[in-house]
Amino acid sequence: MRFLAQLFPEFTAKLDEMDALYTEKRLIDEKTYQFICFALSIKARSKPCVLKHVKGALDAGASLQELAYILALIMREAAGADDCWTHDVLGDVEEILAGHVACACQK
Repeated sequence: MRFLAQLFPEFTAKLDEMDALYTEKRLIDEKTYQFICFALSIKARSKPCVLKHVKGALDAGASLQELAYILALIMREAAGADDCWTHDVLGDVEEILAGHVACACQK
């Protein structure tokens, strides 16, 4: 964000405005908010955000067990999505074995 703050400060100012609006209009409790942000941070693979939202969740009264449950849930849902997507891509294995593979990546 330092890059944007330096070269496009108007944009980062708008992000700050959005953060303030989210805080002002929040319809969920702080712990739930932190749990959602924790989950999104994991999927985005953002170490600083994971750390920030673990701390935020703990400060909002979350337990380490709750955070572990959310991590397990994220892993399970990701595995399920990967499983479904892969099965959709593979489709009919017999067609693949027969060499009937249409892929733009093949030459």
